[in-house]
Amino acid sequence: MRKIIIIGGGAAGMIAAYSAALTSNKVILLEKNEKLGKKLYITGKGRCNLTNSSDMNTVMENIVSNKRFLFSAFKKFTNEDIMNLVENNGTKLKVERGNRVFPVSDHSSDIIKSIEKALRDLNVDIRLNTKVDKPIIEDGRCIGVMIGKNKILSDAVIVATGGMSYQATGSDGDGYRFAKEAGISVSKLYPSLVPFNVEGERVKALQGLSLKNIHVYIYNNKKLMYDEFGEMLFTHFGVSGPVIISASAIIGNKDIRGYRLCIDLKPAIDNEKLDERILRDFTEQKNKQLKNSLNKLFPTKIIDEVIYQSKIDPEKKVNLLTKEERHRLINATKNLEFTLSSTRGFNEAIVTKGGVEVSQINPKTMESKHVKGLFFAGEVLDLDAFTGGYNLQIAWSSGYAAGEGAGNV
Repeated sequence: MRKIIIIGGGAAGMIAAYSAALTSNKVILLEKNEKLGKKLYITGKGRCNLTNSSDMNTVMENIVSNKRFLFSAFKKFTNEDIMNLVENNGTKLKVERGNRVFPVSDHSSDIIKSIEKALRDLNVDIRLNTKVDKPIIEDGRCIGVMIGKNKILSDAVIVATGGMSYQATGSDGDGYRFAKEAGISVSKLYPSLVPFNVEGERVKALQGLSLKNIHVYIYNNKKLMYDEFGEMLFTHFGVSGPVIISASAIIGNKDIRGYRLCIDLKPAIDNEKLDERILRDFTEQKNKQLKNSLNKLFPTKIIDEVIYQSKIDPEKKVNLLTKEERHRLINATKNLEFTLSSTRGFNEAIVTKGGVEVSQINPKTMESKHVKGLFFAGEVLDLDAFTGGYNLQIAWSSGYAAGEGAGNV
């Protein structure tokens, strides 16, 4: 029997404890918060998007950083494995749009209760309100942890402290410090799956406007950096929503000042068809001013911005518009443009981009290649994915691999 300490009681830490305990090891799970899974409580807007039920090849395709590193971990513990574990411990699941998996109850607390039940059934020693100061490393081996002035010795330590996102849940970067102090490289950290700030004040007038079935393009000068079809949302500071959040996973680690966000408000029709549609609407409302004639084409809240970017007098009657003005209106409809200034911070990020460099970690066991007995799992690693349950699957799979690796070394 081996003695294994896990630092962090989030998704990766809980599954690491479960995996390590399966082979009758003595497992101690140390969590700095007053309860397990504090970040899980708020994921999926409090519903917990547990995983994605697509085949594992599709799951792999949705990993953004270092996907090849996860090949072994994904084979060890799949989306079906975590779903079975949760359901076998009392929580029924359902699959929603995009193959996102949620508890039937829509309560994330039920997911946590199920996993905690599995841990207690395996006699995992769960210690809450316990902050670890550092792992103890002697002669190239991790032999335990320091908690204040107290030592807890062990055969292996698994660091599953999370990243820097949602810092109110306790993700304050401890794991990165532990890695650096052990001589393990940590790549630069960025907020990911996060909204964007937009330059200027005009965007504030659009606050609260949700756009569906639009296509967004993001350019660095003339270079296309990202494009996607879907939904987005305007906020008081800029833009958010699914297509924007996903964009940050691709370009969030770059200096995006000056990047152009172009929105095609009518991607289903080309310029010629759009011109016909506009002419038809104008014929029906030929004595109206432009600002009062676009309600059939656009949500009311965005009409002023479309006209502004068209550089047409909003008071002008539609029957007096020139062909050239009409083409400017079409261009604004197909290329409504805003200038990005930056991403929002870690407190609004769903995950952290960057982390413990995976080149220094054994992908089969999650053990450091340089410090024996020291393992890493979950968001603390340089692994991230798109939204849809994929980031939690990284946590489940890497946590399971770490627990199994620590338990069998």
